[in-house]
Amino acid sequence: MNRRTPATTAARAIGVVVLLALTLFPFYWMLSTAVDTSPLSRGASLLPSGLTLEHFEHVLVDAGFLRYVRVSLVVALGTVVLSGAVALLAAVAVARFRFRLRTQVLVMVLMVQMVPLEALVIPLFLQARTLGMLNSLLGLTIVYLGFSLAFAIWNLRGFVAAVPRELEEAAYVDGASWWRMFRSILLPLVAPGLVATSVFSFITAWNEFIFALTFMQDGSKYTVGVGLRTFFTQNTADWGSVMAASTIIALPVVLFFVLVQRNLAKGITAGAVKG
Repeated sequence: MNRRTPATTAARAIGVVVLLALTLFPFYWMLSTAVDTSPLSRGASLLPSGLTLEHFEHVLVDAGFLRYVRVSLVVALGTVVLSGAVALLAAVAVARFRFRLRTQVLVMVLMVQMVPLEALVIPLFLQARTLGMLNSLLGLTIVYLGFSLAFAIWNLRGFVAAVPRELEEAAYVDGASWWRMFRSILLPLVAPGLVATSVFSFITAWNEFIFALTFMQDGSKYTVGVGLRTFFTQNTADWGSVMAASTIIALPVVLFFVLVQRNLAKGITAGAVKG
């Protein structure tokens, strides 16, 4: 049994502190600039010159930034729900059933992730215009659904394939229907993978900028990424408001991730297969 020396323990502690400092420093700089009384003259100072909440008040009250937050929440949560449902059923199909071109379908799903999003702006814009889905939250949600499905299907396929077929067969022997087996056996076991794909889908829909700017023509339907652009002008930027809005944008992502992490730990414990 290896014993840790004081020097080793101290070195690991220093490494953890340095890693946390490098990781959290951008968040500290964002928050400290958001509450700084004069962010334009701050320079490289680590401490703000004063504390104020005027930037948050301007963002929330004067600029009406909460409407962008509401739109982004609707689009992001819609993307999470739809991608989770569609990807789970598709993962069950490719992992459990044998059909023609099954391998080719998996390869095509993987290749979708290699296409740059910028290359799809024009064709998707033309297709959305033809279908009459421009300036529509549903159309934007469907676009984000297409972006997140490839990763979700590929990720959930591994979770579904790891579930022993004997559990499903035992449920069928006990008289359970396919839907009952899916709801009571398969779904709890693949819950960790479903949570992981939900995180990816939420972040993808929440932080996306190009398609939200291209598809949305009404200012009341802008997402937070596009709404943040309103604080930039041609020659300068209101950095206090920019950092305050960025803090507001980051909070839902952090809260969602914390909640999902709790569910992920519970899913792993409840869905473990004991031999």
